[in-house]
Amino acid sequence: MAGLDHWRTLTVAQQPTWPDPDHVRRVGERLAALPPLVFAGEADVLKSRLAAAGRGEAFLLQGGDCAETFAEATADNIRNKIKTILQMAVVLTYGASLPVIKMGRMAGQYAKPRSADSETRDGVTLPAFRGDIVNAHEFTPEARVPNPERLQQAYHTSAATLNLLRAFTTGGFADLRRVHEWNRGFMANPAYSRYEETAAEIDRAIRFMAACGADFDALRTVEFFSSHEALLLDYERPLTRIDSRTGLPYDCSAHFLWIGERTRQVDGAHVDFLSRVRNPVGVKLGPTTSADDALTLIDKLNPAGEPGRLTFITRMGAGTVRDALPALVEKVTAAGSPVTWVCDPMHGNTITSASGYKTRRLTDVLDEVRGFFEVHRALGTVPGGLHVELTGDDVTEVLGGSEEIDDAGLALRYETLVDPRLNHQQSLEMAFQVVQLMRGA
Repeated sequence: MAGLDHWRTLTVAQQPTWPDPDHVRRVGERLAALPPLVFAGEADVLKSRLAAAGRGEAFLLQGGDCAETFAEATADNIRNKIKTILQMAVVLTYGASLPVIKMGRMAGQYAKPRSADSETRDGVTLPAFRGDIVNAHEFTPEARVPNPERLQQAYHTSAATLNLLRAFTTGGFADLRRVHEWNRGFMANPAYSRYEETAAEIDRAIRFMAACGADFDALRTVEFFSSHEALLLDYERPLTRIDSRTGLPYDCSAHFLWIGERTRQVDGAHVDFLSRVRNPVGVKLGPTTSADDALTLIDKLNPAGEPGRLTFITRMGAGTVRDALPALVEKVTAAGSPVTWVCDPMHGNTITSASGYKTRRLTDVLDEVRGFFEVHRALGTVPGGLHVELTGDDVTEVLGGSEEIDDAGLALRYETLVDPRLNHQQSLEMAFQVVQLMRGA
């Protein structure tokens, strides 16, 4: 286990300044004694699924909150998020004729990188809000002090979320026929009539399966995996365990961990730590990423060239993706090591609305997805999945869509504490539009 602590000797970007390091150590010891949140065998199953996505034999749908909060870890919120991802997955599965890997940005996405360590309002400067796992959002000195006890609160909230997630996905809630009925409800809105043809095709397919005596019992449950950005190493390290089957270390805080654009320094602590655990891992690549950066990350994170081990999540921006992505994909493909390519169309398309809200335009989000598919189609490579910030609720945080959310509409239900998310309806619109792209690929 000694190598797992090598990150402590390196530069650790985007960490809070804990007032009492000894307090952090004590909480870490408590976390290390608690049961793992996920199991190594589940992470291995996911790795095999992601390997299939890299070959074009499956497609990843990864969705959930930009930053989860403890207060929103309610049964209704969790259910609505799972419901949205399942609804999107049914549409994508049918449209692509491929299995869809369902993964939530859930049960651990409590930490957020920030552009500055502090925030100033009306002449008062306080530590930046780094997510519920670190401090509270309220702008008061007491709320903004990083509190290590929140690490353990994050563990217990994640455990409760995973418990409900497993119940929903294995207890009949995820039954294919039920999910399709939800999508028929979505179609009842005249604004969505242009998706009617696809929905009708799915309807006919389900009727055909029923007529043929299909085993619908086998379609009552789904695999559902958890993921988050492995940002706070004081949380990830105590939850790393040695697998009793293999003697190898796994970060048991989630099935899949990713490294963000701000922490992907090859000689930095985050890359070093994730290079030593056996989970499938991802790296966010922004528009400034060079092919050499990507190749060095491959050497560090997947030197053995294991299929499904490494996912590159590109976040280029709609106006940049067609120019920045081709050289990256081309050189990585030529190097020969397997990579699963996934599109994050959210993070490169953030704008500030006229009324001051941090938002995105659904047209930009969809245009980046379109550009991602175009690049891979032109190069003969595989578009392996989508990474989306979404919620199952009817928030108004992203502009556009058939509901035509405008600048004034943002104020109605703008609830996110950090980044804007697609609402339930916009998420389903995205799924139906991506089907068209997949069929054209």
